[in-house]
Amino acid sequence: MDVRKTVFTKEIIVADEMGKPCHPITRAAAMAIVRNPFAGLDQDDLSQLFDVGAKLGQSLAAELVKMLEGPPVCYGKAALVGSSGTMEHGAAMLHPKLGKPVRAAVGGGKSLMPSNHKVGALGGSIDLPLGHKDEAWSFDHIDTMTLWVPDAPRADEIILCLGMSDGTRAHPRVGKGPNQA
Repeated sequence: MDVRKTVFTKEIIVADEMGKPCHPITRAAAMAIVRNPFAGLDQDDLSQLFDVGAKLGQSLAAELVKMLEGPPVCYGKAALVGSSGTMEHGAAMLHPKLGKPVRAAVGGGKSLMPSNHKVGALGGSIDLPLGHKDEAWSFDHIDTMTLWVPDAPRADEIILCLGMSDGTRAHPRVGKGPNQA
């Protein structure tokens, strides 16, 4: 695993977009910029990326839990693949093995971890979706963090993103999902 750098971001939200104060909500994200061993290659066996996802999931999740002010409630993952890679390279890092160590770190994880992956240019952004770790139909916990790293991904890199929060959106008013009625 060839990691060039890791970037962390932490937000403490104390008001909604209209300026109305709310109970503090902490959202944190980690972005690991790794070399894509399959950049420019037509490769069927992507298991090497499965293992990279698992290793990064374990280390990044532990750091993110420490960054939150309260216990983790929401989680999500994303991958931004450089232009010499494919969307499937990002999927390979996110789906088969990354979830297990993240669920262990957050103490739960009954819900599918929301995810997003795409191919993008240097300095491109990606929307990392967040959802409740144990109740997928909790609409109040569905959120998004937009992330980017100015000097990544280079054509032969992947940005693996992992995010967590300790609460809902600020002043959610959508209501509860069908499993919470």
